[in-house]
Amino acid sequence: MNTDQNVSMVMPVIDRHSKIEDGLAMLIGTFILSFAMTLLQQAGIMTGGTAGLSLLIHYITDLKFGILFFLINIPFYYFAYQKMGMALVIKTFIAVALLAGFTEIIPHFFHLSSVNPIYATIFANVLMGVSFLILFRHRSSLGGVNLLALYLQERFKIPAGKVQMAIDVVILLTSLFFVDWQLILVSILGAIILNSIILLNHKSSRYVA
Repeated sequence: MNTDQNVSMVMPVIDRHSKIEDGLAMLIGTFILSFAMTLLQQAGIMTGGTAGLSLLIHYITDLKFGILFFLINIPFYYFAYQKMGMALVIKTFIAVALLAGFTEIIPHFFHLSSVNPIYATIFANVLMGVSFLILFRHRSSLGGVNLLALYLQERFKIPAGKVQMAIDVVILLTSLFFVDWQLILVSILGAIILNSIILLNHKSSRYVA
């Protein structure tokens, strides 16, 4: 048996996602995430990344989260295009636009008059972790920190969860100047939960489709 035949028997066939599967994944991922973000907003809880930065500006200025999130992510598209290719840029742009739209629509369908901050933090960040995994596995992201984390993992093998954890903590500590410190402590718990989910479940060597 020759070498080529040996290699073909060892190497698995990669069954890549179709465009329809990618589209459905972005719809599902951003819809779940928009519910989580709405829950955080109504509970007054912070999060990290560009979403956290958008929330912080929303709390300070009362500008709409969806619009802020979309605008803040614009500069990161150039970075993604230069480092990671146009396909990821297009998918990320669509995902960010979907999330921005969903977060403006969902509050019209439900409003929480009272919610325990710790429960809201745990539930919302678990949902966010699941939605990020859906997007990552379909070569999409939500721009900003997501893009940077994906690039560093693919280029330098630095786990995306660790990168996001470090940046999220910096953003949350900065929020101490504007948000009650007790809510920041709860938010840091949320960042740990979110990034632990990503760290445990998203490794490029385990998922190639």
